[in-house]
Amino acid sequence: MRLNVYALCLALLVGATSVLSGCNKGGGAGGKRIGVTLLTREHVFYKDLEAGLKEAADKAGYQLIVTSGDMDLAKQQSQIDNFIVQKVDAIILCPADSKGIAPAIEKANAANIPVFTADIAAQGGQVVAHVASDNLSGGRLAAEYIAKAIGGQGDVGIIGQQEVQSGLDRETGFKEEMKKYPGIKVAAVLNGGGVRDKALKAAEDMLQGNPNLKGIFGINDDSALGALSAAESGKRNDLVIVGYDAIPEAVKAIQRGSALKADVAQQPRDLGAKTIEAISKHFAGQPVEKSIAVPVKIVDASSLK
Repeated sequence: MRLNVYALCLALLVGATSVLSGCNKGGGAGGKRIGVTLLTREHVFYKDLEAGLKEAADKAGYQLIVTSGDMDLAKQQSQIDNFIVQKVDAIILCPADSKGIAPAIEKANAANIPVFTADIAAQGGQVVAHVASDNLSGGRLAAEYIAKAIGGQGDVGIIGQQEVQSGLDRETGFKEEMKKYPGIKVAAVLNGGGVRDKALKAAEDMLQGNPNLKGIFGINDDSALGALSAAESGKRNDLVIVGYDAIPEAVKAIQRGSALKADVAQQPRDLGAKTIEAISKHFAGQPVEKSIAVPVKIVDASSLK
């Protein structure tokens, strides 16, 4: 009986240890522990980002404690509080709310735990480094594509996500690039919250209020796919939609010749690897760039062949 109890305890211990995502195979239990709170684990981008973090952490001998904020600021704040209690060696954060997360970062600062942001920047608190796609450039690429596709004339709209800095940067880059085309007017900017159902409603409102709209930029693919649903239900096959992320569903929509004509493609695995690289430099006492940009590119039907 004692042997069975011992075996049960051992099994429970092994199960608990498995919660440490990305435990290294050769680094041993003494490796640095890094708390990670993702925006979500449901989106393909964040699945790939997590994979990039894990692969690089394994190589460096770090242990990742991976959680998801599920786009919920309060939940993410609680996760950071837990990391502080656990006395992790660093925190990687993809904020659900760029402004709202600042007090939680400040708590980590007070506990002398270095904070790194990935994909989405924070607006407050001390962050060692922010690693993200070049979102300003991505917004400009989207604007350039739409401008050329509609012949430099007409009204366009943006399905944005103002709660997070990455959404704001993509929107800013888009607007800046469109200033080069005097025949194009950004007629509407609505918040889709980065989720499909809300983006669908925003796109329906946008098309109803702007019947002559020629193009829509969705700041992520859920926004773009929501806009695509609105366009197809309204029989607006003439619309030019550009998304951001190039997830498989969006790629298929582009390839079948839908109104979703192009996407700004990110490199989430590289983003994860560069975040771990920045943390390694910090642990080693080396200087770390405050902002680390990962390149993006535009993809459409011709480049996806």
